[in-house]
Amino acid sequence: MANVDAKKDMKNLANIRNANLAGHVGFDSLPDQLVNKSVADGFCFNILCIGETGIGKSVLIDTLFNTQFNSVPASHDLPNVRLKAHTYDLRESNVRLKLTVVDTVGFGDQIDKSDSYKPIVDYIDAQFEAYLQEELKVKRALHFYHDTRIHVCLYFIAPTGHSLKSLDLVTMKKLDTKVNIIPVIAKADTITKAELLKFKQKIMVELVSNGVQLYQFPTDDETVADVNNAMNGHLPFAIVGSMDEVKVGNKMVKARQYPWGTVQVENENHCDFVRLREMLLRTNMEDLRENTHAKHYELYRRCKLQEMGFADNETMSLQETYEQKRNQHLAELQRKEDEMRQMFVVRVKEKEAELKEAEKELQTKFENLKKMHADEKKKIDDKRRMLDEEIAAFQRRRTAVTNTMAQATTISKKKK
Repeated sequence: MANVDAKKDMKNLANIRNANLAGHVGFDSLPDQLVNKSVADGFCFNILCIGETGIGKSVLIDTLFNTQFNSVPASHDLPNVRLKAHTYDLRESNVRLKLTVVDTVGFGDQIDKSDSYKPIVDYIDAQFEAYLQEELKVKRALHFYHDTRIHVCLYFIAPTGHSLKSLDLVTMKKLDTKVNIIPVIAKADTITKAELLKFKQKIMVELVSNGVQLYQFPTDDETVADVNNAMNGHLPFAIVGSMDEVKVGNKMVKARQYPWGTVQVENENHCDFVRLREMLLRTNMEDLRENTHAKHYELYRRCKLQEMGFADNETMSLQETYEQKRNQHLAELQRKEDEMRQMFVVRVKEKEAELKEAEKELQTKFENLKKMHADEKKKIDDKRRMLDEEIAAFQRRRTAVTNTMAQATTISKKKK
């Protein structure tokens, strides 16, 4: 299908003719119009920070945007992973930015970490689904819609110096088709430069061998191709974050002060913070936004529409596809209704058979009880008859004895 579309596009391009203008028209101001409109509307940028509690996610975000977002520290005893989003309105010169920072609270703190990635995947899909629902509305308001789709995922790797944890590999593998992933080694000042270099190489080997697709800084634009190509070789970035200012020489710089020396955040010989900020905010922010919409959201949208029955079919219009899907849905409902009706009839018959069997059993029990009652009654009648006969015999004997005694009394009186 992709080849067919490409051939069709090439055919359409072949039918386009070039025309020369006789003078100035004015549409060369379109880029300026676009810039003015974009500046007036403002921009949005959404960052997802994934990493263990206390690894330095909040400090890095504060350092990146040179402000205190006053995030609340999380505890280590949460039963599951929760995603917490905070939105801030920022302004630099005349450019407004609506920044949303999403933190994975409790990530990696559970004993069973097998499902730690699921809340993150569900959250990203939920943002895609919200945008898709807005896009499918009859009366859309995308111009005013607050786009919450994640544009970049900063994945914080613990500076162990050994290898990636299985949780890191599983999570990045589940997310690489849904979000632009930029891995960073947090608290890079805790390991030596030699260990850091080996650690970087080992991380990239593990990611490649496990098929994890990281975000690659684009090299198709000649103005940034060289620097982006060089920065792709620095992944993952080894970063140090700090809002503390320390006096070094004659100037104040952001740094971390240790007994053995000072680690300067914006010194490229000390860490990759400047490289990360340059790539993330100053060079490739718009590409991250476009890649989210054109690649990750488009993949989600295509899969969802295919689930709904829509497909790229040149022989059928959208209305015909809708009618076909509607008819299929109605046919499926009718089939299910028929199945339920048949199932109901079968169950009714089964119930009737059960009731008849129960009635038969009750009738048998009733007959048995009736027979037992008749037998008991007969036994009682026989006993009663025998008792009446015994009473009659006793009365006869009693009468005979009484008569005999009376005769004896009469005889004795006569003799006197």
